[in-house]
Amino acid sequence: MTLYYTLVFMLLMAEMALFMFLVIPLPFAARRKMFTFISENPFVAKLQYWLKITFVFILILFIDSVNRVYRVQVELAAATEANGNSGAAIMGHERLEVQARKFYSQRNMYLCGFTLFLSLILNRTYIMILEVLRLEERVKQYEGTEKNTKQAEKLAVAGEPGEIARLRKQLAAKEQDVETLKKQAAGLHREYDDLSEKYAQTQVDDLPKKQR
Repeated sequence: MTLYYTLVFMLLMAEMALFMFLVIPLPFAARRKMFTFISENPFVAKLQYWLKITFVFILILFIDSVNRVYRVQVELAAATEANGNSGAAIMGHERLEVQARKFYSQRNMYLCGFTLFLSLILNRTYIMILEVLRLEERVKQYEGTEKNTKQAEKLAVAGEPGEIARLRKQLAAKEQDVETLKKQAAGLHREYDDLSEKYAQTQVDDLPKKQR
């Protein structure tokens, strides 16, 4: 097996291990922390970016392996037909060579195909687990049993690209600051109105004294 197909096989084993890790039963709090860590870790975001590029190359290898399987099939059929018409059988070593090429081409095709297919399954499984966690979080909030609001906010943006999640958190913090400033401004406005009324009242009370 060549080096790049060895790397594809290692990636397939890593995907299988990750899939088992995702579907293993865990408590709600532990699973929430795990998915929050995955969504916020910058190293994981970079790893996802490079994996997308890697899967493009694996797709190219898959297409090439399918093409090789097709060519071997055509070659084997042509050789069988030619030797059948001439009344001679294919020589043993020639047939063995063609069968070996066919086996290696099919192996590479299945290896790349299963790697790509499992990557789609992993992505869909990750999204579905996130949706389930968010629904459980909402149920706990409706029931009043959830106290950890910070973890709930982190879970709400989990699964999104790191930059988008970071900007959303910054936007939420800015909106909270704006609401706080609005409340402070409203309080200062009420205090100003109270002081203005008190000052006006003192002026009204002092007016008869000045007239005397």
